[in-house]
Amino acid sequence: MTPRYFGLVFVLLAPEMVAAQGQTPATPLRIAASSQASVEVHLNARRIGNQWYEEDASLSGPSRIAISYGQPHARGRRVEGGLIPLDTVWRFGANMATALHSDVDLTLGDLKLPRGDYALFILYTRAGWRLIVNRGTGYWGTDYDASKDVGRVALATRTLPELEESLSIYLVPQSPRPTTGYADLSGVLRIKWGTTELSAPWRVEQ
Repeated sequence: MTPRYFGLVFVLLAPEMVAAQGQTPATPLRIAASSQASVEVHLNARRIGNQWYEEDASLSGPSRIAISYGQPHARGRRVEGGLIPLDTVWRFGANMATALHSDVDLTLGDLKLPRGDYALFILYTRAGWRLIVNRGTGYWGTDYDASKDVGRVALATRTLPELEESLSIYLVPQSPRPTTGYADLSGVLRIKWGTTELSAPWRVEQ
């Protein structure tokens, strides 16, 4: 009897051939060019109606002041006047509009903000920098609607000694007595990117 040999033949199909046969080609793995970041300040009490209640398991936890944002990276590109355009409202981040959530009534700069949710934008001009607070939520970052502006906050500026590669936002509580482990109901909003630091004070209204 004549021996017979059996073998396996592998055929690589081009993506268009796979699609033609009714199969969906695998989606290639990708990483977004920007990061997602957030910063929060927690208070150990929550205001319900006109009264403050200490943090308790029967309630919904501590009060939060939180900023969530898409975090772009410079990657050698010019930031001020480049990625952040001059005389144009900037999306203040990447992807979805930067979101501010506050469980407490808040004053940012000299702008009073009732507790709630807001979108944040930046306006950079030769006269200075402004933070725009907008009552819209769920925006894509480029879908700015000026009719929903709540107000604008003047931002102080400082030149950084070294380049800040990634947009970074900080909510820094004031803590004049650090050994107690507690801070005052106020602080500073700091924004760093490129060679510029922007800042504005904030405080919790009681």
